[in-house]
Amino acid sequence: MADEIPDEAPVPLPITGELDLHTFRPDDLSELIPTYLEECAAHGLREVRIIHGKGTGTLRETTRSILERSPLVESFRPGDTLSGSWGATIVTLRS
Repeated sequence: MADEIPDEAPVPLPITGELDLHTFRPDDLSELIPTYLEECAAHGLREVRIIHGKGTGTLRETTRSILERSPLVESFRPGDTLSGSWGATIVTLRS
């Protein structure tokens, strides 16, 4: 059908300062996270919550590895009890 969107079509994400990785493949993260952080910075957001879940820790470690290399990131830490605990990472972007 002409109205169908191909599986590989980009999906626009709202820039809210919260990125839930549960719907993405791990292979997508190396491009997704830096791009999302760039958009957050462009929208004037200084704090971003990345939800990776508790699971086996693979998404958490991949996320933190990407954050360690990002020039946009001032710091990051695990979420607290209100923001997802160790199933989320709170990122502070450079101003």
